[in-house]
Amino acid sequence: MFIQTESTPNPATLKFLPGQTVLEMGTADFPSPEGAGDSPLATRLFEVDGVKGVFFGNDFVTVTKADATDWDHVKPAILGAIMEHFQSGQPVMKDDAAQAGSGHAEHTGEDGEIVGQIKELLDTRVRPAVAQDGGDITFHGFERGIVYLHMQGACAGCPSSTLTLKMGIENLLRHYIPEVTEVRPVGV
Repeated sequence: MFIQTESTPNPATLKFLPGQTVLEMGTADFPSPEGAGDSPLATRLFEVDGVKGVFFGNDFVTVTKADATDWDHVKPAILGAIMEHFQSGQPVMKDDAAQAGSGHAEHTGEDGEIVGQIKELLDTRVRPAVAQDGGDITFHGFERGIVYLHMQGACAGCPSSTLTLKMGIENLLRHYIPEVTEVRPVGV
């Protein structure tokens, strides 16, 4: 098994490509070890000293390291953990925890049509681009013209994430949906 690695715009996060499907559908975000119990792979990665966050996409794993940790020290152990996991035959996610949804928050209310347009633009224009960088951005809410988005994986804590939100996503949404006035990040 050969695992490729790619840098991301976030210097604390690397993207690992195992050359096979990681998640059939959706994404899975583990910003801390406490939530990793649903994933044997995430649990294994958090056992590597210096791993601070884990994120799964369709064909990649992104790992975020602690600030004091050097990639030269932690990368070989991460590669080993990913390789051991896939060779073990264990699932990436426990059966009852498999992500099948879009990752977007549900929205009920009078702005349903606008929210549908926002989600459509995120799914077709934004999410494929941020997946290339090892992350994901999902809809969290819409209120009084403000779109709230949740950033995951390499996007969470990335130095360029504010610029991406304001100059990229906000401009895109405002162009296609006049009711959108601003985009803000949320932590979940």
